[in-house]
Parts: sequence; structure tokens; C-alpha cells
Amino acid sequence: MAKKNETKKDQEQKKSAPARGEKVSNTFKKVIKAYLDKRAAEDALFAKTYAKENKNLDECCNYILQQVKKSGCCGFDDDEIYNMAIHYYDEDDIKDVKPVAAAKIVVNHTVELSEEEKAEAKEKAKADYEKEQLAKLKEEERKREEKERKAKEERIRKQREAEERQKSLQLSLFDMM
Repeated sequence: MAKKNETKKDQEQKKSAPARGEKVSNTFKKVIKAYLDKRAAEDALFAKTYAKENKNLDECCNYILQQVKKSGCCGFDDDEIYNMAIHYYDEDDIKDVKPVAAAKIVVNHTVELSEEEKAEAKEKAKADYEKEQLAKLKEEERKREEKERKAKEERIRKQREAEERQKSLQLSLFDMM
């Protein structure tokens, strides 16, 4: 797991978390949870620590992000990140951990999606695409209507100017006397 700037190729190969203090990505949480679950299954002492009611995975992930941000480093070995997770569960004085703003996470682990998750992602992508295309069409329609409105206003203005010129050129009977 790492926190770093990456090339487009890297971005295609890895999953990123949302930014601006939003929730940690599901991929990151799944990787951390899988490690902690495995560790708890293998280590009875850690299993008790991991079961603490005042601790949870979201806070654990936010704690990791806080520690990464405090360090100023941009890349970490998996074990460094996992040790931060273990430390979060070991220490009772770590409480009420808030999300980190503008965090970007790169997870270098492949997480296989179930068929249901793949179908859900595909449907979401379709819906997002349709929404985007509809917004483009609405914007084009708005621009077209604005252009037509301006053209109509210009025609009316020119027509009024022509009528004013015509009126000013007409002679009245009073002008002839």
C-alpha cells in the first residue's frame, strides 16, 4: 500500500480512494480487514484485541491515513501499514479518529469482485454515462435556446430602429405649414 503520485499506467492498475475527507475506499478497507482477520485467526491474543467494542475498521483506516500524513512519506511497505492497523487496535487511548482530508490511497493488491459487484459497477457506470450525456444534451439545448433568444431580441431591436427611422422620415401635415 502506498500514498503517492502515480503515472496513468499505475492508476489503471491500482484502485484509488476518494479525496477531500470522504470515506476510505472499500478496496483499502477490504485489504486491511483481510489482513486483520487472518492475523486474528492465527493469533489468539490479537483476536481479543481485535474484538474490542470501542474499535472499528473505519477508524482504523482513518488512523492509518493520519499516521501516513504525519510521516510526510509518500510510500510504505505493506508491513508498515499493517503494523499501524495493529497499533490502532492495541492502543486503548486512540479514540474518535476523524477522516483525513484530501487523502489519496493506492492499494497494490488485486481484489476480485464478485459477479454481483461487477454487475452493480456496470449498472452504475451506465447510469453515470446516461446522466452525463443527458446533462450534455440539456446544456446544448440551453445554449441553442439562448442563441435563439438573443437572435430574436436583435431582430426586434433592429425592427424598432427601422420603425423609428421610418417615423422620423415621415412628414406630417403640420410640418408642411
